[in-house]
Amino acid sequence: MVLCAYHASHEQFAPSALVRYVRLAEQAGFTAVSSSEHLQPWSTRQGQSGFAWAWLGSAMQVTTVPFSLVCAPGPRYHPLLIAQAAATLAELFPGRFQLALGSGETLNERVLGRPWPPKAERHVRLLECVAIIRALWAGETVTRDGRVRIEEGRLYTRPAVPPRLFGAAITATTARWVGSWADGLLTLGGAPEAVRQTLNGFYEGGGAGKPVVLQVALSYARDEAEARRGAYEQWRTNIFPSEVLAELWRPDQFEAIARYVRPEDLDAAVRISADPQRHLAWLQQDLALGVSQINLHNVNRDQEAFIDGFGQHVLPALQHG
Repeated sequence: MVLCAYHASHEQFAPSALVRYVRLAEQAGFTAVSSSEHLQPWSTRQGQSGFAWAWLGSAMQVTTVPFSLVCAPGPRYHPLLIAQAAATLAELFPGRFQLALGSGETLNERVLGRPWPPKAERHVRLLECVAIIRALWAGETVTRDGRVRIEEGRLYTRPAVPPRLFGAAITATTARWVGSWADGLLTLGGAPEAVRQTLNGFYEGGGAGKPVVLQVALSYARDEAEARRGAYEQWRTNIFPSEVLAELWRPDQFEAIARYVRPEDLDAAVRISADPQRHLAWLQQDLALGVSQINLHNVNRDQEAFIDGFGQHVLPALQHG
């Protein structure tokens, strides 16, 4: 069965609100929860950046569904800390937590005053982090002196079964690389042919038979104008290519490049509709790609209307279709 996850956006909502939303989402029929992890939001209109690692313990305690988090090892997070945090959650909630790793964005890293390396260098660093995390989860005492340094690191609290470690990728080239080391792929939704190319890259790189999670940005509301207005207000800073989004480092910079974005420009990046059947048709196209989980991120602020509307009109059709 394909999991349909409610996406908890820490850039947009306070942690206390997100705890309430994930409880409502489970009651409405969502079968998983995904979560972002940010130090800063993409715009001042979004206006939040709660500490997702602390939030996860509270949110998982009041629900029963599986959770996933995407984050980036780097200046903010030594892989030892990521390994410890993930191991603790996996011990507390067996079988309910999985982790996706990416190469990161300067929005979350530059604030520490360290150099921001090019993508190729970040990929090398990420692979070192993956090796360290897996060794720590296996109970090894780890010493390495590479791009990431660790001296006699060890975890004393480990789960019986470590979390699955996914890789985040948008392009077919990066997905092919991710297929060589990850337990699964996290990628973004879009035109079916473009997504299929990314998935094929993952499979060709070693990901054949491994699970794929698709993150979908949408805006659902009770009427079309409200859905578009909400998407434009909250998400117009996020529609640019990944190489742009990864390099800017302040919310006001994202707002500056989005100054001339028109409401209709969001259509290529966000599924905007007040019609549940339209959203259902889009999601059925996603299911045809063979993904194992779809993360549904309603980018406007009316989360209760989204949870209720999809719980009544979309999720039952997906589960029985």
